Amino acid sequence: MSLLRSTALAGLLSLTALGAEARENHALLIGASTYPNLDERFHLRGPANDIDLVATYLQSNPVAQFAPGNITLLADGVSGGIAPTLAAIRQGFADLAARVEPGDFVYLHFSGHGSQAPAQDASTEADGLDELFLPVDIGPWDDTVGTVENALVDDEIGQMIDAIRAKGANVWVVFDSCHSGTATRAAAGLEDEVRERKLGPAALGIPAQRMIEAEGTSRALPDPRSAPAPAIEATEATAGMGSLTAFFAAQTNETTPEKNMPKGKAGRRLQGVFTYTLFETMAERPGITYRQLAQEVLRKYSVLNLARSTPLFEGALDDPIFGTGAAGRILQWPAQTKGKTATLPAGRLHGLTEGEELILLRSPVDTDDAALATYTVDSLGTFEATLKPAGEPFDIPKGAVMRKVSAAIDLTLSIALPAPGSVPADALDAAIKWARDQALIGPRVQFVPAGAPADLRLAVIPDSPRPDAIWFLPASGLTEVDEYDRLFSISTADKDAKTLAYTFTDNIAAMSKVLNLMKMGQAQNPKALEVTASLTRARFDMDQEDIVAGSHAAVTATGVVRMVPDDVIGLSLSNPNKTPVDFNVLYVGSDYSVTFMGNGRLHPGDTLTEDFVLVTDEAFGRDRLLVIVSPAGKQEEVEDLSFLSQPPLERSRDLSAPPPKGLGELLDEAGFGQTTRAAVSLSSRKKKPQPAPRFLQFEIDTVPAN
Repeated sequence: MSLLRSTALAGLLSLTALGAEARENHALLIGASTYPNLDERFHLRGPANDIDLVATYLQSNPVAQFAPGNITLLADGVSGGIAPTLAAIRQGFADLAARVEPGDFVYLHFSGHGSQAPAQDASTEADGLDELFLPVDIGPWDDTVGTVENALVDDEIGQMIDAIRAKGANVWVVFDSCHSGTATRAAAGLEDEVRERKLGPAALGIPAQRMIEAEGTSRALPDPRSAPAPAIEATEATAGMGSLTAFFAAQTNETTPEKNMPKGKAGRRLQGVFTYTLFETMAERPGITYRQLAQEVLRKYSVLNLARSTPLFEGALDDPIFGTGAAGRILQWPAQTKGKTATLPAGRLHGLTEGEELILLRSPVDTDDAALATYTVDSLGTFEATLKPAGEPFDIPKGAVMRKVSAAIDLTLSIALPAPGSVPADALDAAIKWARDQALIGPRVQFVPAGAPADLRLAVIPDSPRPDAIWFLPASGLTEVDEYDRLFSISTADKDAKTLAYTFTDNIAAMSKVLNLMKMGQAQNPKALEVTASLTRARFDMDQEDIVAGSHAAVTATGVVRMVPDDVIGLSLSNPNKTPVDFNVLYVGSDYSVTFMGNGRLHPGDTLTEDFVLVTDEAFGRDRLLVIVSPAGKQEEVEDLSFLSQPPLERSRDLSAPPPKGLGELLDEAGFGQTTRAAVSLSSRKKKPQPAPRFLQFEIDTVPAN
């Protein structure tokens, strides 16, 4: 959608009295796609689409609208945009610093390539390297002065942001770029579908020896649980200085992809995964805080298997996004008519789907039971939808709204098959046919060709440690070539079709169960129970078989929490509701294990503080702590989800006995086990199994102690 077209939306969403605010909202949007001085294979297409998406959303969102004249576009490939050269970016920042006033809000967005280079001042960088954003006029490394020509260094970005903050303006900056990483490969058919926003130092002509020397000046992190420092330090507001909140798509040693978004939808286009997920979440949940936004982005990364990068979130995270939470979390939009067709200024980005039902209300403050009529979504764009009445046509009154009252949950698992023609791919094809004949594969599992949108991807990698294996890859199809030990694979040479079928369906059954658990959490209703939850950390003394006295501490990190062996993960959970709630705690391992950690009931005003998980050294990876909360019925037993437990998958599946049941039964199977591969339960409470609906999710990286 063009910037000109998007301005028409600004007048449609007026749910908040923004005119009463004295502040001005400003935005500087930077998207670098085409780099004339670099090989064409390093060019990107997603940044232009990112900037178009962001500009449209800023003018139309119900929380804090931005006037078109206050949005500066430094992006090639965008209508009305100026090429984001280094000089243009510097001028854009200078103009913005001269224009803002105390109390103004400034949104900054960077989409494009990132890289690293030896730090000009090693004392300012813990790893000895400067993080770079690459303008379109980037040049080569100049060894005589030790810089990359026209690179925008993190230190300078920080100084330009500080000049804006010094005027008393509050700043939110988003970086959808990455800095370094090992070589990557793409699954068949994805070369034009997925690209990494990284440019290795070698592509800029930086000698490998200079990088080695720079990294030699790095200062080791004092604690392996400490996350790498962000490229730009975010801080609270101080006297005379506005606040700074910063979101980063990846840590300084990671890459972040751009791919066609949203998955499997008509009209999708290449977008930065981080940018699209961030703005999709804001559109679906307006008025939330930065911390809640960060948590929901991480949840989508895990549910949709979008990327393996670890976003960072810093700053005033408990403030509402854009500095105001006036819109609340009710998803409703002004109802419009175009001829005989009802339209909405909301679309796919806001979580709407074809066929979904919305209710028509005379006023935004009406309750659901005052609905005048029901409509269904007929067609969708990113920012617009057309509706048709579910019954007789209804004259839409002036000032009416359409409200979303339910959330659809797609419980299917789409799997992209490996490219045909290899011996392992042929073996898998025979196994799938056998499994279908035996009804081992249910209707919720859908296979698509290599390269098609999917939740999981299968690949045959001839130069891998297991050339005969079927490898399970993330949705992006990209994997770091030196990290095969983190991936799942099934050997084919030692199995006939029957045995391979059982082993394969066993894997996808476990994966489906875990992914669907997290999908249910992502789709929870905005009216879900209000519960306050946070993690605590303590140390366990293996000799004394007890928790070290005085070691309990609150976990303040937002995003992915790091834990090491012998850490104890605790939970602080409060019930601010007027009625009792039940809770269940599940630990989901990166190996698709599910461990029941305990459950209980909280009465109004109660707070639970309890230790639940002891981290072990069996394996390391990205785990999740799920807290499922539900209303407690009178005279009913506490809800118990222990039946959801299942054992871990083996990362390398060789010859094994077939499991006893088919996929459909495995998805509903109860009582799979009581331990998980990287954690053990500190609670042994068990009760009669019952289902429960509400989810909170904490992302945890288990890492070695040294």
